[in-house]
Amino acid sequence: ACSAGRCERRIDMTDLDIAHAAMDADPENDAKRLQFYERLADTELFMLLGAEAEGDKVEPELFEIEDQNFVLIFDREERLAQFVGREAPYAGLSGRVLCNMVAGQGIGFALNLEVAPSAMLIPAEAVEWLNATLDNKPDETEARLSEVSAPKGLPEAVVTGLDRKLAIAAGLANIAYLAAAKYDDNSRGHVLVFIDAVPGAQDALARAAGEALTFSGIEAGTMDVMFARGSDPLAAHLAKVGLRFDLPALHDPQAPSAPGMDPNRPPKLK
Repeated sequence: ACSAGRCERRIDMTDLDIAHAAMDADPENDAKRLQFYERLADTELFMLLGAEAEGDKVEPELFEIEDQNFVLIFDREERLAQFVGREAPYAGLSGRVLCNMVAGQGIGFALNLEVAPSAMLIPAEAVEWLNATLDNKPDETEARLSEVSAPKGLPEAVVTGLDRKLAIAAGLANIAYLAAAKYDDNSRGHVLVFIDAVPGAQDALARAAGEALTFSGIEAGTMDVMFARGSDPLAAHLAKVGLRFDLPALHDPQAPSAPGMDPNRPPKLK
């Protein structure tokens, strides 16, 4: 924008920029830090490669900074191009896939260096922590529901986290309902029920719900996860009393061919 002969460059802030700014402004706030790492895990990142990918094998360009190796990652292709200043090979992959790919190798992330307000070095220890956090599997229990009712008492951070997390679970289920739950042993809590989940998606959906709790800073025991069919009486009752989340439809069923873009075939380091 320009006025009176003065011009300001407008910065197009990404989700990572916004989360980083919130964390940076309140460094003692654990919730803000968790939210940043959640965005990092869910964001599609672009990693600079040392050579063109060969099938599902990639060779990242490693940089040594302060006696530690880092891969260069950016949350936009334009930012990678701006940093490199030339044509260069890269792989696009989610933060969670990238964490899993470099885990155990002492490699950190150099994020958006010199090209964005979210520029920072994420040490290998933080990458290992994030990978371990994402790898946590929800516990399975045999408790049976005896009653469901309108949800109450859950922190707003949980509802917001679920809404954000389920918005990226495209095509894995049609609907989810959040409700207060009473079990046959008289214990109480909350339950998130997915309706008409696609075969094989239960684990991914349970993990997504668990991550919404973890990165909201809430105890894991706050909410259970269940699955039901749209024809079940439970689904009809939940439609009356539950808080509804609509999961987006999967518009493009074709898996991308770029390395790292198919979550079922994560790239391998050379």
